[in-house]
Amino acid sequence: MLYWLVDLSDKLTVLNVFRYITFRTGGAVITALLFVFLFGPSIIDRLRLLQGKGQPIRSDGPKSHIITKAGTPTMGGLMILSGTLVSTLLWANPTNPYVWVVLWVTLGFGMVGFYDDYLKVTKQAHNEFPGRTRILIEALIAAVACLVLVELGRVPFSTSLVFPFFKELVVDLGWFFVLLATFIVVGAGNAVNLTDGLDGLAIVPVMIAAASFGMIAYLCGNTVFSDYLQIHYVAGTGELSVLCGAVLGASLGFLWFNAPPASIFMGDTGSLALGGMIGTIAVATKHEIVLAVIGGLFVLEAVSVIVQVVSFKLTGKRVFRMAPIHHHFEQLGWTEPQIVIRFWIVSVVLALAGLSTLKLR
Repeated sequence: MLYWLVDLSDKLTVLNVFRYITFRTGGAVITALLFVFLFGPSIIDRLRLLQGKGQPIRSDGPKSHIITKAGTPTMGGLMILSGTLVSTLLWANPTNPYVWVVLWVTLGFGMVGFYDDYLKVTKQAHNEFPGRTRILIEALIAAVACLVLVELGRVPFSTSLVFPFFKELVVDLGWFFVLLATFIVVGAGNAVNLTDGLDGLAIVPVMIAAASFGMIAYLCGNTVFSDYLQIHYVAGTGELSVLCGAVLGASLGFLWFNAPPASIFMGDTGSLALGGMIGTIAVATKHEIVLAVIGGLFVLEAVSVIVQVVSFKLTGKRVFRMAPIHHHFEQLGWTEPQIVIRFWIVSVVLALAGLSTLKLR
């Protein structure tokens, strides 16, 4: 809403600063961070009171979790989503359609995750929300968003898949692109959800991905920078940098409370929403393949589960001691801080590799 102060810049020139995406992105980071810091403790206290026993710990998971994590409240994603929403509405351009599309997916996936978390804490059991039903709802939300993104862009580019490292390698998939984009958004949401298994493990890679795609969105939405880097210009996507800044600030605030030992878990409320958001921004900026690099840690976590399930069903044998793969390393004797910090390092390296594709063409 502060963007509208630009209309008064002819009377007070200092207000012209609100034109700049970089300034408003910085404001979004600080606003979301302060929001979570201020309201986080009361949200945690309220959730702890309402949930009683907190999130149920899986009996088939690491035995140490039953002792160390029992009673910890979940739905911490509410802190992140509320901080992100308030900050985005305050600092982003409300007339930009890309902002609303990404918010649609973020809040839609967040509601799906919230219902899943609600069933877990009220029933004190997992799998109360049928997986197929959940995926179907997520797919419907993502499909609507992807259809709108295609309409916002220019055909055939809006239905094309862009390959990194190549200036002109663009493959027009037609309306099949909507199916692929929907799969990417749903896959990203669930991949982040699978990664969220240790204190602080998912939130820092999410922040790294959000910062990376905030930069990508800014560059893709700027004619000068996109021309210089020889990447494809997508008008209007620069405003998504403000939303990414809001996510970064809210996530930093959440990490304060999620750092080991966690006072609250992100839950499906946060992980599904944040993964869906990152996936949607990747589709909007035409960097779907780069998402697999920057979000490589999430891909690894998801693939480890798929490999484990397929291997066990076909051969009766497990490839990993436990899936997702972060539990495999727990079984190997790595401590939780070792796994978390090393996975953070991997995320940084992958983000740098993904960002390098902007110049190496």
